[in-house]
Amino acid sequence: MVQLFLGTSGYKYKDWEGEYYPLGLDSKDNLSYYAGDFNTVEINFTYYSLPNPYIFGNMAKKVPDGFLFSVKVHHSVTHSQELDTGQQKEFIEALKPLQHNSLLGCILAQFPFSFKYNTNNLNYLKKVGDFFSKYNLAVEFRHNSWLNPIVMEAMSNLNMAFSNVDEPQLPGLIPPADTVTSRIGYIRFHGRNAKYWWNHQQAYQRYDYQYQNQELIEWLPRIKKIISLTDKVFIYFNNHYQAKAVKSALALSGLLQDANIITSQN
Repeated sequence: MVQLFLGTSGYKYKDWEGEYYPLGLDSKDNLSYYAGDFNTVEINFTYYSLPNPYIFGNMAKKVPDGFLFSVKVHHSVTHSQELDTGQQKEFIEALKPLQHNSLLGCILAQFPFSFKYNTNNLNYLKKVGDFFSKYNLAVEFRHNSWLNPIVMEAMSNLNMAFSNVDEPQLPGLIPPADTVTSRIGYIRFHGRNAKYWWNHQQAYQRYDYQYQNQELIEWLPRIKKIISLTDKVFIYFNNHYQAKAVKSALALSGLLQDANIITSQN
């Protein structure tokens, strides 16, 4: 049976207090509380700073068996194109507590909109795949020039999962899809806040969006197809402002159960 992991991108946000976390809940208990509702979380802080193994060791103690973490690679990999450096070895070392406890789901490489398809960038993508070949690696593109058969074949050959996305339909961005390039399915919901996607003063404005049920229902056939072609599927909501990611993820879980695509035991 395919395993489906559904959660949010990040779990520790100040503006989730009172919106999701009970007022007065100690922040050190956030992950334990979150793991009562979800079976996975996508860790984003690793994109900005390299973690200490102690951090993940501590996280591992706060989640039940069967819970999985997906971890975003440091921006030096995706934005500066740096591999085989001390930074990346430090990143891999930090993952060991998750690996040793069978808690590591995926590693996510999120490339910027400026990273467009060309021969040099494709060769770099292959190097990233080789570097992280011991892990389940998912790749998110922001520019739609990557949507071509050459890229899909390369990703399949390197067992890299294509990250399907829901985001505003603006020129150049990736449209919704049900693409599968490995035995791992990966989907990220960013919200559809077109007004503030490029023109925002604060980073959170881009992700200030509440999904409506009909928008999530559009995804049910895609999710069903992805499930049919994979062994594990990871779905994350990144519309984190004021816990809208939590509300959207719970809504999708209910819709998936209503449609008999998953059961509450998945």
